[in-house]
This record gives sequence, C-alpha cells and structure tokens, in this order.
Amino acid sequence: MIPFHMAFAVKDKESTRKFYGEVIGCKVGREAENWIDFDFFGHQLSAHINNDPKPVAKSKVGNDMVPLHHFGAVLPWETWNGLIDRLRGASYPFVMEPKIRFEGEPGEQGTFFLLDPSGNAMEFKSFRNPDAIFEH
Repeated sequence: MIPFHMAFAVKDKESTRKFYGEVIGCKVGREAENWIDFDFFGHQLSAHINNDPKPVAKSKVGNDMVPLHHFGAVLPWETWNGLIDRLRGASYPFVMEPKIRFEGEPGEQGTFFLLDPSGNAMEFKSFRNPDAIFEH
C-alpha cells in the first residue's frame, strides 16, 4: 500500500488532537504552531488551522444523501465495528448511523458518517468482501 497525504482545514489544534488522537485513535505525528499531523490508518493527515467557511453540499449515494465533501478510511470489518463501539463509548454523534449499504451486491459495505470538531465530514466504511472495493 502506498500511503496518501491529505491536508485539510480545522478550527483549532486542541479539539483536533483530542478527536483524531483520543476518539478515533490516531497516533499524533509532527506539529507546528498552525498544523498537526496524524497517522490515519497508515496515511498522513495534516490538519491546518483555518477558519474559512466550509461548503455544505450533499450527494445521493444509494438511498442516502451524504456530505459531498468528505474523507475517511476503508477499514477491515472488525476494525470498523470496533470504531463504532469506540465512538458510541465516547457518546460521539453520527451524521448517518452505521448501516449496511448495497446489501447482496458486489460492493456490499458497512458505512457511517460523522463530523470532526471543525465540521469536516468523515465516512468510515468496510466491505464484506475486501476484494470488492472497486467492483461494480
């Protein structure tokens, strides 16, 4: 796997550190006054302080309207379920509750959405058959 790098805007470092570090369980990497990096399931997230307004747009996926601007991770089934338990244990709210989408189809997947403290939409998903991630 080749790790990806993604930079995105957050309102402050401390709520970001708590959410990604404690709630999601990411290891904190390097940081400076205006940014902080995280090991996001083997990928590098770089959260930069910026208070510009974020676009609020939605897109239809299956029968769901989901945040158009989002990122996340495709996790192994057990890890995905463990993250759900971790979020519920922290009483963290879901934008879209965990559910199974495309049931019985090649791309059957578990999915849920949430917002980080800065309002960034995140989707976490898991495929029943990990080899089906790009099947249609």
